[in-house]
Amino acid sequence: MRAIRYHEHGDPDVLRVDEVAKPVPNEGEIRIELKAAGVNPVDTYFRDGSYQPFTLPMVPGVDFAGVVDELGAGVTEFDVGDRVFGTGLGNDRYGSAAEYVTVPTDRVANLSDGVSFVEAGAAGVATVTAWRAVVDHAELEPAEYCLVHGGSGGVGHAAVQIAAASGARVVTTASEQYHDALVDLGARTVLDYGRDDLDSAVVEATDGGPNVVVDHMLERYLQFDCDVAAPYARIVLFRNRHLEAGFTNVPAAGGKELQFHLMSMYNAPQLADPLERVDRLLADGLLEVEVAGEYGFDEVAEAHRRVREESFLGKLVIVP
Repeated sequence: MRAIRYHEHGDPDVLRVDEVAKPVPNEGEIRIELKAAGVNPVDTYFRDGSYQPFTLPMVPGVDFAGVVDELGAGVTEFDVGDRVFGTGLGNDRYGSAAEYVTVPTDRVANLSDGVSFVEAGAAGVATVTAWRAVVDHAELEPAEYCLVHGGSGGVGHAAVQIAAASGARVVTTASEQYHDALVDLGARTVLDYGRDDLDSAVVEATDGGPNVVVDHMLERYLQFDCDVAAPYARIVLFRNRHLEAGFTNVPAAGGKELQFHLMSMYNAPQLADPLERVDRLLADGLLEVEVAGEYGFDEVAEAHRRVREESFLGKLVIVP
């Protein structure tokens, strides 16, 4: 089979298409014939050496969608021919950018017939991270105000929709070019993140401060979150690549009795659980994963460049 691999760390040009043996599913695993695989910033961190993969040469990729091709011993919850999607690869095992992928069953969910493989292949880490932030950690309730930083990003645009589907009033930040699209996805108010009065604009748009904040840039917005949040708000924080992030005004945060949740998608007890819920939202049309570009195996280097260097709404996808 063909697989995208890097044999050493470096820029996107270290990625190449190799011919390798098909993987064989172990006990509790299934093998999937890949139809689509998402491209995420974390893929590039492993590739360039910012994060260390478990081995080299390495296959990148966290997300996947495809058809079950073979069952490992003991697997009863899936059948050959099932449409499936999932996430959680590329960390402790080979990633998804290959024609066939073996996956533990607790990282996979069945995919409804009406959902495309391309959309599902892009869904994984973005939608599960958003679900865990909004539902598991924040426990967002109907009619609460939810601030989502970076609403045009993969996680951001999923969080906007999941929060809106819960009945919350969603405020998000994004470049002006994405404002109309984010309103269409369920945001009540979209604010330009570069405006000088962003703090007062957030407070005004949320009638005194959001009850929940979803933030992926702790180094920039942690104190901002504390300043604008309503008393007793829940602030969910993830994906900070900097070692430093902190408060400049601890008493102000303490006076509001704010709750802080630091999270990682990989810590989900079983990724299949939020994936099943995401599938229902996708099937019901309450969640759409915007795909900003599709790339063949020979074009993966360009996808890795774009995911780090360009602004776009949604996700990028590899198709075999």
